[in-house]
Amino acid sequence: VIEIGGSAFHGCTSLESVVIPKGVKEIGADSFRDCTSLKSVTIPESVKAINAHAFQGCTSLESIVLPKGVDKIGHYTFSGCTSLKDVTIPESVTYIGSEAFSGCVSLKSIIIPESVECIGQEVFSGCTSLEYIVMHKGIKRINSWTFKDCISLKSITIPESVTAIEPNAFYGCTSLKEITIPESVTELGKDSLFGYKSA
Repeated sequence: VIEIGGSAFHGCTSLESVVIPKGVKEIGADSFRDCTSLKSVTIPESVKAINAHAFQGCTSLESIVLPKGVDKIGHYTFSGCTSLKDVTIPESVTYIGSEAFSGCVSLKSIIIPESVECIGQEVFSGCTSLEYIVMHKGIKRINSWTFKDCISLKSITIPESVTAIEPNAFYGCTSLKEITIPESVTELGKDSLFGYKSA
């Protein structure tokens, strides 16, 4: 087996644990979507891509460790995983798709490694418990609505690799009191800091 096919286990609501075998290189779109009882997933280092909606709506999933080797996290991959508290993103990841973690209301912290060059729109939109985020050098731009309604986020440091912060990037971040923007940023979009309250 080298691929978990698209929608392979979509809607298997009694599925509680998954161990993906070594040799699998790709987890297909919607493959475990809406597996609402899924609590444990083991992903081998052979996996390179986790495609769109793969684990969307897995409301019982509390933690996920992505192994070294994964270079792509697709759109909506973990969107709506309302119990997800802990995510480990390896330094092999270069791309995180739009809304990959949107609506993960239990997620409190995230570290984005230096390898990540691109994050899509609304990646952390609606992560209402998110308090702490570290972005290492690598990301070039912060897209629109990236941190929309992250109402618990209090401070953030933008890495020096960033050149643009797009419109509404921090829209609705009503607890945000401290933001460090480097000189490398030459483009600051309209309402990109809407909701930001200076101390």
